[in-house]
Amino acid sequence: VQLQASGGGLVQAGGSLRLSCLVSGQKLGNLAVAWFRQVPGNGREGVSYSSGGGRTTTYYSDSVKGRFAISRDDDGNTAYLQMNSLQVEDTAVYYCAAGRILTRDYSEYHYWGHGTLVTVSR
Repeated sequence: VQLQASGGGLVQAGGSLRLSCLVSGQKLGNLAVAWFRQVPGNGREGVSYSSGGGRTTTYYSDSVKGRFAISRDDDGNTAYLQMNSLQVEDTAVYYCAAGRILTRDYSEYHYWGHGTLVTVSR
């Protein structure tokens, strides 16, 4: 299973970006998907989570609730993270991850994409 994340970039505070995560080697519908982010020197923070198996359950960290939205196109094998009202504090490398179960524990996600950098300027 391979994950390819894209969509990062430089945006001004208050702006929006949409990250994509293309999954290959496994049907996305069978997998839980999550987005994590990491600032150099800090630990990995869970941002958003989405279950698979036809019943879409989503979770968000308090820091992004109401601003970010996770979605998935199971037919296209792609997950998305729509990020609105971006803040300087959202600057980080964002990773998509996939696994068998929906969990906030990043160690339970077996498949990871390379990160995509999001930089939010003042």
